[in-house]
Amino acid sequence: MGKTHLRALARSETVEVVAVTETSEAVRTSLSGYSGRVFGELASMLAEAALDGVLVAAPSAIHLDIVTQVASAHLPILCEKPCGLAAADAAAAARIAEASGVRLQVAYWRRFVPELQRLKARIECGALGEIYCILCYQWDEDLPTAAFRAKSGGIFIDMGVHEFDQLRWLSGQEVTRVQATVARVASVPAVPGDAESAAVLCTLSGGGTGIVSLGRKHAPGDICRVEVFGREGAVACPFLGPEGGEETFLHALMLQAEGFASWVQGGSAAGATAADAMAALELAEQASRDL
Repeated sequence: MGKTHLRALARSETVEVVAVTETSEAVRTSLSGYSGRVFGELASMLAEAALDGVLVAAPSAIHLDIVTQVASAHLPILCEKPCGLAAADAAAAARIAEASGVRLQVAYWRRFVPELQRLKARIECGALGEIYCILCYQWDEDLPTAAFRAKSGGIFIDMGVHEFDQLRWLSGQEVTRVQATVARVASVPAVPGDAESAAVLCTLSGGGTGIVSLGRKHAPGDICRVEVFGREGAVACPFLGPEGGEETFLHALMLQAEGFASWVQGGSAAGATAADAMAALELAEQASRDL
């Protein structure tokens, strides 16, 4: 994911990556074409590089530790989702950032996809009427490694948090109840604690429902889509697909970083807050418990 962010930010005219920390020597070697400084330890980068902010793109289990170190250096933080493996981690990150007087944004990139922003605007202005149901799909092309999946927190935390955040953001409502189920179809060997496909039925505070569909393996390629059904209309928004999906992703990551930089410099906040991250993780935890 760190390399993906580097590719996305190479396009930006307002954000420049001046330094990278990578503990793996093999990965550091693979960054030989990168023009900025490469450090083997975070403490060295924080002490030696001239930074205006830090983007955290590391395994979820160490998000809180990195946020703590960066906050201690009094630098603004854009942390990859989910900002820890539990809602308590995101809450702790929020407290640490506040105590250090630094800004913390969580990288839910869907909020920076122009198609989704337009859809949100239609919902907000009432063009679709009261919302009956919002369906959110996320199906990845191929399985991550078993080692990654075993430490990812499971499908609801690793993948589902995107959809829970998107559902709250698009609808402007809270999710008051979740009911989850998982498919028993699995590769051999399966990874204990991480289903390959799952679905969650959500109750929205405005009286409608949401449905989250997750899959770790979708042979035709990565897809993310939203469908909204309202009293006055319905919209399908297949904003990411096998064709052109990477471009959508990279463009949103660039816009997200630029939005973060603007917020740090005094502009308005457009990204997800630590409170949003806590809410998404709480719903993921509820889905896991519901099983």
